[in-house]
Amino acid sequence: MITVYRSNGEALLLTPEMMADVASVPPGVVWVDLLSPTNEEDAFVEKLVGIDVPTRDELKDIEPSSRLYTQDDAVYMTASLVYKADSEQPELTDVAFILTDHCLLTIRYAEPRAFELFRAAMPRITGGCRSGTVMITRLMETIVDRTAEILETSVTKADTLSLEVFGDRRHLSRRPPRYLEDRLIAVSALHRLLAKTRDSLMSLSRLMTFLYASQVLQPDRESRELCRTVSRDIQSLSEHANFIASNISFLLDASLGLINLEQNQIIKIFSIASVVLLPPTLIASVYGMNFDIMPELHVGYGYPLALGAMVVSAVIPFLFFRWKGWL
Repeated sequence: MITVYRSNGEALLLTPEMMADVASVPPGVVWVDLLSPTNEEDAFVEKLVGIDVPTRDELKDIEPSSRLYTQDDAVYMTASLVYKADSEQPELTDVAFILTDHCLLTIRYAEPRAFELFRAAMPRITGGCRSGTVMITRLMETIVDRTAEILETSVTKADTLSLEVFGDRRHLSRRPPRYLEDRLIAVSALHRLLAKTRDSLMSLSRLMTFLYASQVLQPDRESRELCRTVSRDIQSLSEHANFIASNISFLLDASLGLINLEQNQIIKIFSIASVVLLPPTLIASVYGMNFDIMPELHVGYGYPLALGAMVVSAVIPFLFFRWKGWL
């Protein structure tokens, strides 16, 4: 699917009939967006823009060290963006940004929410996106804003999980079965989202550094200043992401520690119960032996005396443990 945009945000979805002739594309196009393009659409865009368009296999197999390069006066850049951030399985998708003297070309095979937000915000941009350089810097600004929103959501989720893990001390003893195990799964999902976001921020930082130093951006002072601002925002978000990652690591360690404490508490209860019941068991075992000569067998109060001895022998260890602070 090919969608072209003019500087004022006006969008036009190219139909197969329109792709039959390059001249059918209206003038003033500053952004050509390819979403899961076919081979025919790639060939049409190559005629329209006049540059080589990388295929999906080329975009997927490209080495991380070769994601940023210049060829035939066009700047080729690839960044990894987070999508499905609101789902349980967030993913990264590679998006190619090709910047020429007159327009921006994007190639993607997923639908990150930042593109939807940018399309909605384009008509409200003061002065419009009059060139490809302004278009890419404004688009990157929206992508970074969306990344900041994902981090804010991560902070909210982390705070909620912290309250669920630690919570009110009065309710700690009434947790349902597998309560902490379920929280661990939620922490793992949050960690996955944050890891994807940090990888995306790293690729965006490299892209913005390369874009700022490219020749195509040199004549446009406004775009260069915006590029610097976006780069600083990415650096701040990276530091914030590291802080969130440390909090999630603490939450993970704390959850595991609480699980170990609960398991130790259960083992402690069984251990104390076995020690408390050991003396009564010994007394019962002694008087359960079937010997002919046992003086207590013929005592009238022997049975209640044996029961009393078992109770006393169980109470004394219990009181001793309480005195020591083990209970």
